[in-house]
Amino acid sequence: MTSTERRQICVIGVGNEYRGDDAVGLLVVRKLTEKNMPSTTLIEMDGETTKLMDAMKDKSAAILVDAMQSGSRVGTVSRFDAGANPLPVSLFRCSTHVAGVSEAIELARALDRLPQYVIVYGIEGNRFEPGCRLSPEV
Repeated sequence: MTSTERRQICVIGVGNEYRGDDAVGLLVVRKLTEKNMPSTTLIEMDGETTKLMDAMKDKSAAILVDAMQSGSRVGTVSRFDAGANPLPVSLFRCSTHVAGVSEAIELARALDRLPQYVIVYGIEGNRFEPGCRLSPEV
């Protein structure tokens, strides 16, 4: 990968910091911000579909981090190659918006605006109520 391609990589943390485990994507990006990653764009966002699509626009690769609910052990990290296959919509329903990461990726795919590489890391959450704290496992 050339240095130009590296600059076209974005890491997007999705979440709501006031809804417990839903904040995990934001927290991952905040930790990455502490690292020296000048060739990577780091973005925090709430998961609104058009904002997600705009953040991925013209990137060669996008990595998204979001909370999910699959029934797995709380804190489990799952990796999905969303560039190759649609995301299981039912896993990413913790969003505060009607549409979330899955819908944004599929809309971008339909409009031919999806980066070549899209990896989604889903972190199994448990607490999503307003005002609650992050689960210790997350």
